[in-house]
Amino acid sequence: MTLTEIIILAIIQGITEFLPISSSAHLILPSVLLGWENQGLAFDVAVHVGSLLAVMIYFRGDIGRMLVAWFSSGFSKNQTDDSRLAWWVIIATIPALIFGFAGKAFIEEYARSALVIACTTIGFGLLLWYADKKAALNKHIYDMTWKSALIVGMAQAIALIPGTSRSGITMTAGLMLGLDRESAARFSFLLSIPVILGAGLLATLDLVSAPDAVDWNALIVGAVLSFVSAYACIYLFLAWISRIGMLPFVIYRMLLGVILLLFVFA
Repeated sequence: MTLTEIIILAIIQGITEFLPISSSAHLILPSVLLGWENQGLAFDVAVHVGSLLAVMIYFRGDIGRMLVAWFSSGFSKNQTDDSRLAWWVIIATIPALIFGFAGKAFIEEYARSALVIACTTIGFGLLLWYADKKAALNKHIYDMTWKSALIVGMAQAIALIPGTSRSGITMTAGLMLGLDRESAARFSFLLSIPVILGAGLLATLDLVSAPDAVDWNALIVGAVLSFVSAYACIYLFLAWISRIGMLPFVIYRMLLGVILLLFVFA
């Protein structure tokens, strides 16, 4: 990989991991538009580590409170808001784990085409627009129940299909359940932590058995850039989302999907 490729791909990963615009759709664009080769497992692991560190550092206060509350009262009748939120993250993660292990091979073989990604980018973008337009926006993140957490988790499992956008589909589900925009986004970001960690561990296991040489300079640059771009993305998104809504991201998804379709049928 050239330095230009490293910089562009790391920034793309850091930004699109958390915006509702599909990281897989963007990571396929360099190969479609510029003919770049796949960046490889080692680089995937590095940029995921950068994104994971960004979301964990940004939400370090929330994570700390949730862990303390879960270990102190998570198994008692006297649940606190933070212990319940910790349970909701655990419950919402389970569907992705189950469907991830069960459907990983099928998705990698049949669902990673540009056509599939273009269609899901457009289709789930329209669903995000509908949810944001019709949302009640009257519930806080602490108003969630185990049922609503499970629904968001089932939605997250759908994001295994490339182009869906993990953050996009979980925010869509949260909005449909009545969460305000910031709460839907915060729960989506918290939910990303075990998912990114799991994906990173799986990629690491694959990497251990791969014969490829490791370019440590590329990995370090990729991880740092992914961290910086992901942290900035989370900060700005949460600061703006209540005011701007989801429409700008929906419009962007429509344009991106059309561009991919043009290249598919060109």
